[in-house]
Amino acid sequence: MSKDKDKTEDEEMRSEYDFSGGVRGKYAARYAAGTNVVVLDPDVAREFRTSEEVNKALRELAQRRRASG
Repeated sequence: MSKDKDKTEDEEMRSEYDFSGGVRGKYAARYAAGTNVVVLDPDVAREFRTSEEVNKALRELAQRRRASG
């Protein structure tokens, strides 16, 4: 019996997947440091193209809220 026959269909790696250039744990330190991943709705993502733009807008909003509160 070949090695492939021992695997179930769900366990097989598709030929189009290529992880040869992958780096194990590349983002582990950032994740451990508390990075927050937020998924933007498409209309918002069209307005704010980079994380820097999002952060700037949120900082301005937070400052306005603090000033009015």
